[in-house]
Amino acid sequence: MSADPQPAASTADHTVTPIILAVACGHFLNDLMQSLIPAAYPLLKANLSLSFAQIGLITFAFQGTASILQPMIGLYTDRRPLPYAMAAGMAATGAGLVLLANAQVFWVVLLAVALIGLGSAIFHPEASRIARLAAGMRPGFAQSVFQVGGNAGTAVGPLAAAFIVMERGQVSIEWFAAVAVTAMVLLWGVGRWYQAAGAARALARKARARSARPLPRATVRLGMTLLILLMISKFVYSVSLSSYYTFYLIAQYGLTTSQSQIALFLFLAAVAAGTIIGGPVGDRIGRRKVILWSILGILPLTVAVPWLPLVPAVILVSLAGLILASAFPAMVVYAQDLMPQHTGMVAGLLFGLAFGTAALGAAGLGILADRIGIISVYRISAFLPLLGLVALFLPEPTTRRI
Repeated sequence: MSADPQPAASTADHTVTPIILAVACGHFLNDLMQSLIPAAYPLLKANLSLSFAQIGLITFAFQGTASILQPMIGLYTDRRPLPYAMAAGMAATGAGLVLLANAQVFWVVLLAVALIGLGSAIFHPEASRIARLAAGMRPGFAQSVFQVGGNAGTAVGPLAAAFIVMERGQVSIEWFAAVAVTAMVLLWGVGRWYQAAGAARALARKARARSARPLPRATVRLGMTLLILLMISKFVYSVSLSSYYTFYLIAQYGLTTSQSQIALFLFLAAVAAGTIIGGPVGDRIGRRKVILWSILGILPLTVAVPWLPLVPAVILVSLAGLILASAFPAMVVYAQDLMPQHTGMVAGLLFGLAFGTAALGAAGLGILADRIGIISVYRISAFLPLLGLVALFLPEPTTRRI
C-alpha cells in the first residue's frame, strides 16, 4: 500500500510543458475566433443599422451563453472527464462563425454568437482543468501560459478584423472556420494525452486532495464572495474597453475605424503581456497580493484616461490593461486552492462569471451609452477599480497546494 501512491504523486508533480503549450495554443485559436465578434462591431453596426443597445445585446448573447454553461460543464467534467470535449467545442465555434458571416438580420447574429459562446463554454473549463493537471507544482505558471494564449488570440482579433474583415466584408468572417478545424486537430491530440497519462494524474491529485485538511467552509465562502466582487470590477471595466473602446476613440478623437482597431490591438496585446506576469508572480509572492495590486493599482490610470490627449490616453489604457490582466490567473489558482477537489468546476465558475459579468456589463453600458453618450460612460466606468479594495479582506488559503 505504501509503495504505489508515491510514484503516482511524484508523476503528478512533474510539469508537462508541451501539454500546457498545446492547450495555450488551443486557447489562442479559440479566443482569436471569438474576438472577431467585438472587433467586427463597427461593421455589423453599419451593415444592420444597429444601436449601441443592440451591440450590448450581441455581447450579452455570446457572454451569457458561455456564462451559464461553463460552471455546469466544469462540474460535469470533474466527475466524468470528456477528453475530446474541447475539439467538439471548436466545431460549435466554427459553425457560429459561418452563420455570423452570412447573417442579414439581428436575430441570426444573436444565434451565431450564442453558438460561439457554446463552443467557448465547452472549451474553457476543460482546458483549464487539463492545464492544472499538467502543471505539477507550478499551477500559477500553467494558468498564466494557458490564459496568455487566449489573450494573445483576443489581441490578434482586431488586426484580423481591420485587415481582413473590414477590407473584404462581413462574409469573410467564415474564412476563420478554418482556424476552428486547426484547433480541433490540435485539441484531439491533447485528448489522447489525457487518456494515456492525464487520467492517472487526475486520480493521484484527487487522492491527495481528499487526504489534505479542507479549509473551513466560512473561509471558502468569504474568499469566493470577495472574488465575485473583484471580478465585477475587473470585467465590467474590461468589457467597456473590449466592446466600446473603438467607438470611444472615434467619438473622442475622430479616428477612423481601422485606426481605432490598431489602438484596440495595443490594449489587448498589453492584456496578453499582463496575463503571463500574474501566475508566476503569484507562485512566488502569493495570489492575494497580485489580485490586490492589479485591480486597485490601476485606479489612478483609469481616472486620468478620459481627460488626456490621444497618445497618452492610448498608452495609459494599455498600461492599465497590462496591470489588470495579471489578476485573472491569480484569481483562478486562488479559487482552485480554496476548493482543490473541484478544479474544473471552479475554473468553469470563474470563467462563467467572467463571461456573465461582461455580458451584463456590456448590455448595461450599451444602454447607458445610447442615453448619455459613450464619452460620459468612460468617465463613469473609470471608478470601477475602487471595488478592488475588497481584496484587502481575502483570506489566505493555508492548505498545501496540489
